[in-house]
Amino acid sequence: MTTVYLGITGDIIHPGIINIITEGSKFGELIIGLLTDSAIAPHKRLPYLTYEQREVVVKSIKGVAKIVPQEEWSYVPNLLKYKPDYIIHGDDWKSGPLSKIRDEVYSVMETLGGQVIEIPYTKGINSTALVEQQKAIGTTPEIRLKTLRRLLAAKPTVRILEVHDGLSGLIAESVSFCKDGEYKSFDGMWSSSLTDSTSKGKPDIEAVDLTTRLQSVTDILECTTKPIIYDGDTGGLAEHFVYTVRTLERNGISAIIIEDKMGLKKNSLFGTDVQQQLAPIEDFAQKISFGKQAQVTKDFMIISRLESLIAGGTVDEALERARAYIKAGTDGIMIHSKNKSGDDVQEFCLRFRKEYSQVPLILVPTTYNQFTEEEFEAWGANIIIYANHMLRAAYPAMMTVAKSILEHGRSLEADSLCMPIKQILELIPGTK
Repeated sequence: MTTVYLGITGDIIHPGIINIITEGSKFGELIIGLLTDSAIAPHKRLPYLTYEQREVVVKSIKGVAKIVPQEEWSYVPNLLKYKPDYIIHGDDWKSGPLSKIRDEVYSVMETLGGQVIEIPYTKGINSTALVEQQKAIGTTPEIRLKTLRRLLAAKPTVRILEVHDGLSGLIAESVSFCKDGEYKSFDGMWSSSLTDSTSKGKPDIEAVDLTTRLQSVTDILECTTKPIIYDGDTGGLAEHFVYTVRTLERNGISAIIIEDKMGLKKNSLFGTDVQQQLAPIEDFAQKISFGKQAQVTKDFMIISRLESLIAGGTVDEALERARAYIKAGTDGIMIHSKNKSGDDVQEFCLRFRKEYSQVPLILVPTTYNQFTEEEFEAWGANIIIYANHMLRAAYPAMMTVAKSILEHGRSLEADSLCMPIKQILELIPGTK
């Protein structure tokens, strides 16, 4: 039987998708190449629905004969595997980022003796607008909670940005960059105890309690959809930590990171300039175990932050702690260092990966930021957290504006330093 191949995401089904399926089925048995999360995530946003959910939806559409996974962004591997007589696509790929994919398809189909069918893109359908409408609707705690694990399964490295209020959350949610057809955005958000307490004018010594911090997190949850990783400092007493886990999980937070220190908190970036007291391995492992037993779903993650290098210890000592925490049930390891060379972190990562190939590895390259995400990926890192940059960027900008007003006795000179009020109003959904 004549076969026709159609590759789709299948996340938002609109009249344009139905039209191309209808047209494709007229030429023969229609094979849908349903793109997997790992094929999609490096190039555009992660689908709202999982692969399994999208498969159920697409299977029910009239004209679909068969569904196969498309594991790569490129159509070539599946075209060579299934050797269809036709491939069908909307004519919107003649220009823009997909034009390279189009060239590949034409070359392969010519080799196979097949034919490319291009149909006019359905007018009146704006996929970007549909996505924006979906964002405006929001998400549920359950869907948000699961997203971090989906991202870890789909992407080699997950990119996380610090946020400390709703406005910074909106930036992390919406900012994107496209170069050579490759789409980049932040995959999720980091609720930093440092920036949250600093934005409240309080020291970073765990002075802001969970209830107060949750109000800031709630502000972020209400206007965003991406997953949130919560900075849990030491996690407090093991007996109290179980309630923190349950509270965060219930609110749809994807993960908590806790550090293996004890006593009055001193920010890790002070290093050995202040006393950094590490918790006994057995005590911290017990805290992890208590937390894992307390969580309700399998989706919530407890990640252990190793402070050995911060306290002046060795990579061997950090690895010893990592092994104990993994045995206790931790879902990931974050290695922290203030060494600007990054040599100690690289050594840890490479040695860690030889022992543990599947355990997520998290880096916070605040001091060793000369390395790129691609280099961190080569070390074996899975999550890169930009841990305090949004607040650090906001403070000097506000100081400059405040000084300008004082200097000139008016705000005219500060206008060029400020966002137009109309633009900032339009940034917030529902303002108009």
